[in-house]
Amino acid sequence: MKDKFKIAICQMTVAEHKRKNIESAVAMIKTAAQNFAQIIILPEMFNCPYENSKFSFFAEESANGETVLAISEAAKLYGVYIVAGSIPERAHDKIYNSSIVFDRDGKILGRHRKIHLFDIHVEGKLTFRESDTLASGENITVIDTEFGKMGVAICYDIRFPELFRIMALKGAEFIVVPANFNMVTGPAHWEPLIRIRAIDNQVYIAAASAARNDQASYIAYGHSMIVDPWGNIISRADEKECIIYADVNRTEVSRIRKELPLLAHRRTDIYEVREI
Repeated sequence: MKDKFKIAICQMTVAEHKRKNIESAVAMIKTAAQNFAQIIILPEMFNCPYENSKFSFFAEESANGETVLAISEAAKLYGVYIVAGSIPERAHDKIYNSSIVFDRDGKILGRHRKIHLFDIHVEGKLTFRESDTLASGENITVIDTEFGKMGVAICYDIRFPELFRIMALKGAEFIVVPANFNMVTGPAHWEPLIRIRAIDNQVYIAAASAARNDQASYIAYGHSMIVDPWGNIISRADEKECIIYADVNRTEVSRIRKELPLLAHRRTDIYEVREI
């Protein structure tokens, strides 16, 4: 199992046309691979505008959909792992917000279906209800790779610390979060949430946003970032389309957990969850 590896986040601009989005993603994957990234991450809904009215039209089956086949081929062609952000995935007569993970051979290693749906109403600023068109996932996702165990969550999932703690307890040392925070929640919560989840669980977190498109009905915040287990931001983007890189060292996870043994100090004998 490899202790050191390089990751890349492709903060891409999402257009109205699926084929254009796929081509943009593959082009950025190629560039990242040429810069020696071994795990390449795309943003949430990278093949589809983030709009309820678009999810059904852009949805595809993960077994043989246009997007899945193209990203699988790119993973195989460039010999890289790809966390394919997320796409609207059609399965069992439902549509899920799904992140599909590919290995170096282009095979599907696993998928995460967004567990917590983004249903919010911020008075006078933002209303969005993913549940109007999307179904929620039911499984916590930790995937075995040659670089250790990798957790996957999607966007709104990051607001639920229980999910990240369970991934850490299942052995995840590196958690990927494709996302699309917006101009209301992003400036206030994006960076603090990413850093706190990394600190709480002493893991690397790579949070991948789409680039900002001021012409879209839903405007992504951007500012993709990679945070180490101490909570340091080791790479970050601005709002524009770009690729960011970072080197991950798994020994940092074990060192920090030994020096500051948060997980070992948990008092599970007295914790009790009560509904509110």
